[in-house]
Amino acid sequence: MSVVWGKVYLVGAGPGDPDLLTLKAARALRQADVVLHDDLVSQEILALIPRTVTLISVGKRCGEKRVSQEEINGMMVSYAAAGRQVVRLKSGDPMLFGRAGEEI
Repeated sequence: MSVVWGKVYLVGAGPGDPDLLTLKAARALRQADVVLHDDLVSQEILALIPRTVTLISVGKRCGEKRVSQEEINGMMVSYAAAGRQVVRLKSGDPMLFGRAGEEI
């Protein structure tokens, strides 16, 4: 029996304007099963996510953490292992300001 893995997409929300998302980022948000997002992601971008998607706030506001990085990494792997399409939605540029390097 073969295992069907989902995928994890690391998506940067940029400065918060939905018009500035890449086409691929917008498509990933529309097609996701689960979105793990930072607190600083704008409501306008969160509004693009279909209501059928599991939306999980993983905190990360001004050095204040509600969910540890290890827990976030574990959630991404667990959901993907269950065949789900996961988006890790980060405010700003995830490679410049975030910890995307640890999440890859």
